[in-house]
Amino acid sequence: MNRIESTFKKLRKAGKKAFIPYITAGDPDIATTKKIVCALEKAGADIIELGIPFSDPLADGPTIQKAIERSLKAGCTVKKVLDMVKQLRKMTHVPFVFMTYYNIVFNYGLKRFVRDTVSAGADGIIVPDLPMEEAGELIGIADREDFCVIQLSAPTTPPDRFKKIAKASRGFIYYVSLTGVTGMRKDLGTKLPGEIKKLKKMTRKPVCVGFGISNSAQAGKIASLSDGAIVGSALIKVIERGLNQKNVLAGKVEAFIRPIANAVHKV
Repeated sequence: MNRIESTFKKLRKAGKKAFIPYITAGDPDIATTKKIVCALEKAGADIIELGIPFSDPLADGPTIQKAIERSLKAGCTVKKVLDMVKQLRKMTHVPFVFMTYYNIVFNYGLKRFVRDTVSAGADGIIVPDLPMEEAGELIGIADREDFCVIQLSAPTTPPDRFKKIAKASRGFIYYVSLTGVTGMRKDLGTKLPGEIKKLKKMTRKPVCVGFGISNSAQAGKIASLSDGAIVGSALIKVIERGLNQKNVLAGKVEAFIRPIANAVHKV
């Protein structure tokens, strides 16, 4: 069984929800990213999203865009990310989900990308600019390699389309909590609880919520409604503030993430 699916099975059996942090691979460099990944697992991450940097990140707000720029400036490549995951896999069993854009996958070659990614030890991928209708080839290749292609849904997604997305998605469904790009928000909106409740009635697959979650209170609330909370920009901000202290950056990340993970796991 794929590590993502196995993780959700264990969490459901224990009556717990998933905490999923996002970081950009190679920000500020590969060596520091490895330390941060280990810190995230130690702090309570159930699954870790690793962004493979791309020059035109359409779904990402300013905070993650800056992280991607730092990563690319430091020389991060797909090969370096895969090599990093291969090294990390010797130290951790936490599932890894890549988040990147279709240009990266297409230019690498779909079959080659999935094969090399699985060989490195990653477990799934989110491709924000690949619509469900165009994802068939990638899904077919991924299914043969026991690799999850995770689909996204949004507040603007009609019920009929959500059902199709849920059927096509493997691992979990990534529910974008608001319209727009990634970034911290003070308020996640009053309609969100009702929207998640409706979605949960339409599928048995895990529904995890991201975009805008920035603190323990928000993460705990989201986890109480869904199957997991995803935190990205708020974590990237911690990394950004610690760029001049790389030797203690992993510790700062762990200290920031632990209470958020605890809030998710306690609901």
